[in-house]
Amino acid sequence: MDDMTLLIDLFSRVERQGPGGKIAVQRALELAQLDSDLDLKMADIGCGTGASTRILANRLRGEITAVDLMPQFIQAVQSQNLNPAARCSIKPLVASMESLPFQDNYFDVIWSEGAIYNMGFLNGITSWHRFLKRNGILVVSEITWLTQKRPIELQSHWENIYPEVATASEKIAQLEQNGYAPIGYFPLPEYCWRQEYYEPLKAQFPDFLKRNANSEAAKALVDTELQEMALYEQYSQYYGYGVYIARKL
Repeated sequence: MDDMTLLIDLFSRVERQGPGGKIAVQRALELAQLDSDLDLKMADIGCGTGASTRILANRLRGEITAVDLMPQFIQAVQSQNLNPAARCSIKPLVASMESLPFQDNYFDVIWSEGAIYNMGFLNGITSWHRFLKRNGILVVSEITWLTQKRPIELQSHWENIYPEVATASEKIAQLEQNGYAPIGYFPLPEYCWRQEYYEPLKAQFPDFLKRNANSEAAKALVDTELQEMALYEQYSQYYGYGVYIARKL
């Protein structure tokens, strides 16, 4: 298997493809001040297998377009059942977040958890701005420094992987400078990394390796994920995901 096939094989079998959780989604919804009685047009960009998509669909009313580049993830979204009382439908879409087929001023809400880094925070918020209606809401989570000072080895690590890593104040300033009024921010609690993401992922490793005959490529992927987990255990006080809620001006 190639690297992408292995990634899909591993991550399609867990509920979340990045840190997050039901309580964090609910907190973001409260800060966004969305009216659950209105018919909303929403997009969940980089939805993965749809963990947060389903939460939104069970709490809001209208239609959510669930977008991901991986057809296997979108298939997982389609296979999940909503609460019978849900007043929101899910429209699956296989597409790149950098080339979205949406009309201008179409969505009331754009939601994206742990995915905007794929095109860069600044590029993402500026590119998606036109898809939002006036006063539409943007909710994104983004890797964020939690302190002004951090160990040099940690800073070098993240700057090599993602040069746009920055503090919340810098991210909020970018929103303000690009047509948004920030209305909320919070860092994801550590359990959103450990219990909601890392532990379920780690539990998949034995079966994943067995399915892939303990190939060197499969073991290398597991080693990479274990290194990321170890990094977070050592330095979690310095970085995390920040959740940013903003209104289009």
